[in-house]
Amino acid sequence: MKIVCVGGGPSGLYFGLLMKKQNPAHEITVIERNRPYDTFGWGVVFSDQTLGNLVNADEQTARTILQSFNHWDNIDVHFKGHTVTSGGHGFCGIGRKRLLNILQQRCEELDVKLVFETDVTDDQALAVQYNADLVIACDGLNSRIRTRYASVYQPDIDTRNCRFVWLGTKKKFDAFTFVFEETEHGWFQAHAYQYDGETSTFIVETPEEVWLKAGLDQMSQGQSIAFCEKLFAKYLDENPLLSNSAHLRGSAMWIKFPKIVCNNWVHWNQIDNKRVPVVLMGDAVHTAHFSIGSGTKLALEDAIELAHCFEQYGAAGMEKVMAAYQEVRAIEVIKIQSSARNSMEWFENVRRYTGMEAEQFAYSMLTRSQRLSHENLRVRDAGYVGRYEDWIAERAFAQAGLPLPKTTRSIPPMLTPFKLRGTVLKNRIVVSPMAQYSALDGVAGDYHLVHLGSRAMGGAALVFAEMTCVSADARITPACPGLYKPEHTVAWKRIVDFFHQSTDAKIAIQIGHAGAKGSTRRAWDGADLPLVEGNWPLVSASAQQYLEGVSQVARAATADDMQRVKNDFIRSTQEAAKAGFDWLELHCAHGYLLSSFISPLTNQRTDEYGGSLENRCRYPLEIFAAIRTVWPQDKPISVRLSAHDWVEGGITPDDAILISQLFKDAGADMIDCSSGQVSKKEKPVYGRMFQTPFSDRIRNEVGIPTIAVGAIFEADHANSIIASGRADLCAVARPHLANPAWTLSEVAKIGYTDLEWPKQYYAAKIQLERNLERERQMAAANNSLTPQQLAAKLLEA
Repeated sequence: MKIVCVGGGPSGLYFGLLMKKQNPAHEITVIERNRPYDTFGWGVVFSDQTLGNLVNADEQTARTILQSFNHWDNIDVHFKGHTVTSGGHGFCGIGRKRLLNILQQRCEELDVKLVFETDVTDDQALAVQYNADLVIACDGLNSRIRTRYASVYQPDIDTRNCRFVWLGTKKKFDAFTFVFEETEHGWFQAHAYQYDGETSTFIVETPEEVWLKAGLDQMSQGQSIAFCEKLFAKYLDENPLLSNSAHLRGSAMWIKFPKIVCNNWVHWNQIDNKRVPVVLMGDAVHTAHFSIGSGTKLALEDAIELAHCFEQYGAAGMEKVMAAYQEVRAIEVIKIQSSARNSMEWFENVRRYTGMEAEQFAYSMLTRSQRLSHENLRVRDAGYVGRYEDWIAERAFAQAGLPLPKTTRSIPPMLTPFKLRGTVLKNRIVVSPMAQYSALDGVAGDYHLVHLGSRAMGGAALVFAEMTCVSADARITPACPGLYKPEHTVAWKRIVDFFHQSTDAKIAIQIGHAGAKGSTRRAWDGADLPLVEGNWPLVSASAQQYLEGVSQVARAATADDMQRVKNDFIRSTQEAAKAGFDWLELHCAHGYLLSSFISPLTNQRTDEYGGSLENRCRYPLEIFAAIRTVWPQDKPISVRLSAHDWVEGGITPDDAILISQLFKDAGADMIDCSSGQVSKKEKPVYGRMFQTPFSDRIRNEVGIPTIAVGAIFEADHANSIIASGRADLCAVARPHLANPAWTLSEVAKIGYTDLEWPKQYYAAKIQLERNLERERQMAAANNSLTPQQLAAKLLEA
């Protein structure tokens, strides 16, 4: 083939040499607008894993690169006068100029033609000039080729909020160093790492509003550098900061990061009766924030994969190669960009975490991308993780008013206690409320006793009963439990008594009103479909039909409706207190009645309960105030919110901050951070721990305890979330359906057996098994034993 690479960066050079190795008969030309061996930038970073990929692709190039690397294992975080160090991370730094020189030299050795000082303005004319069979568009983040064919590539370019500048210094940092400094204008951070024997990269970053307040937009380049030298003087040891962008004037060296992703990676041109693909590669097709150091990694791995696709599918034709390349790389880019987005947003919002102590701030920074978890950190530096777990445990037990137990190893964060008002939870694991559709006329029966009780015996600290309805017409289905008749209270008290007599878990009740999502069939009979017969009238904030053309049309609630519903919530709260529940949650999420008032998608009212966010929250807040008055003051109330509607025009995470603040001001003790289920038009972005960022923001911006929920299914997830301060509790739903003893199982998986309650549980279990037959005989001899009495005897045994 005749191949032309537009752009002489890492991806174009590396692809050229890999293809020349694959077939020396290829005629490959790399065209670069700058001079030979000329480049801009400082150092680039690779992980040890990336180095392995380079070795597999071209060992000779990799060996030369390895000889030029500066390698380090540690990360240092400097914050509020403290330095926190963790090791085992395995990074390598190399000068960008040195890297390009190595690739250029290797290309010349393989007879790849390098053309410099040529600015390509017309890729089609270039393809004609070289009779190209393939054009690689690796012309950087400001790609002309991507812009020319934007209707095909469909780029999504998101210019972010922070300003940053790439600088260098002769100060040699012996670790990947992160420095955070507060000024009168706000917070600045520096990312620094050594990349050769005498030079380090030094990136300074700050939100644009802070940058403007500091007057950096009005400073010359020299003045800006002097500002940064003064700010970070104690870390530079009198070494000046250096710039290699003298061609830029004033504040132009401070740039914003553009997050780029393209829907399509290949465009086809018809040139001289030949279909020629124009393939995006490197920054032209995607970017990854510098805080995870993966931009060059992605570019090189693009080149590796496209060369691999030619080797594997070349005989099948160019279309097959191009399809395989995009299919494989698009997935890998999504993974990296997801991590990069999390990391980028953490640095954009450093102020959110500055209320933390240095130890937790550093841990939060280390795990910011969700790519590096608690157990990953333990593998890298067990000593650091052990010390940090001890730090977490010491504070958690003190907060709960409990003595710190003596153990042979550190206590995982998920197993530390938590206190809210007068309620102390033995650990941080919660069984989420999950609809079971197994009540009879609103009465919770034996099914609920076994379902909830088994999860309590399985190690969770707090078990939520499913949404319990405040009236018959508040139910989702006829099989949903209620708390509006005397027999409901009696039934719930039976279950609560079992918890208190036979387990050390707490039990919570979530009360709610289905609103427009009511009067439907059980899930297995047709989720969200109206009843075949026996439907009851529905109310909502405004008239709406949840399933268009299918559901009943709910009418807008009148003043009388709202007063009646408020009275129902008050009555149910009082009955929950009589039943002895330890915890109450108000359901204001998922499109149910109170949620329908909050979301602009479902609230079009023109009275004092519609319009502004404050007005839309007015009725749910009135309900909250009413139930807080009648609920015992020593017991907590949490509020479940949909922190994101996932629909344009709906509730956003920014709105969720304001809503949470309103509930905090009203006296809410905790926010249970869910999302969605308000509209069938929703387009949620799923992934592990996908709703945890909502909890993180609410907890650390509003200053209220939170519950994280959603795709949390490993101890590693829970430990990472709790340790990083992204939530105070972790709610686990479906995994608890599959395994009632999820908590105990996960504890076992991470090899932890030292906490007092697992020991007591297993000892009691063995004793129970030994005496089970005898106790059955006792029960048979006395048929008048209630389940509670039998459970008490079993526990005693």
